[in-house]
Amino acid sequence: MSSVPINAYLLLALILFCIGLYGALTKRNTVIVLICIELMLNAANINLVAFSKLGVTPSLTGQIFSLFTISVAAAEAAVGVAILIAWYRHRQTVNIDEADSLKR
Repeated sequence: MSSVPINAYLLLALILFCIGLYGALTKRNTVIVLICIELMLNAANINLVAFSKLGVTPSLTGQIFSLFTISVAAAEAAVGVAILIAWYRHRQTVNIDEADSLKR
């Protein structure tokens, strides 16, 4: 049985995090920004699980932290989509440039 080296996991997490960061900083659609934040959280989860399994002292700590971050990401997505639906009902747009105005 061959083992995947930790460098492959780190490279995958780096690519996912960079794609998520690029999307969060450049896109104007709020839904896409939320998806990019989820990508960044998943990259962190890959790192946690990889170091948990292939680190110097393998343990379940990283996997447990990964479960916590997955639950936080699910709550963030639910709250974010609820706010986005309320925003769309009020403004009829999901453009992130419109989100900084306080006028009705």
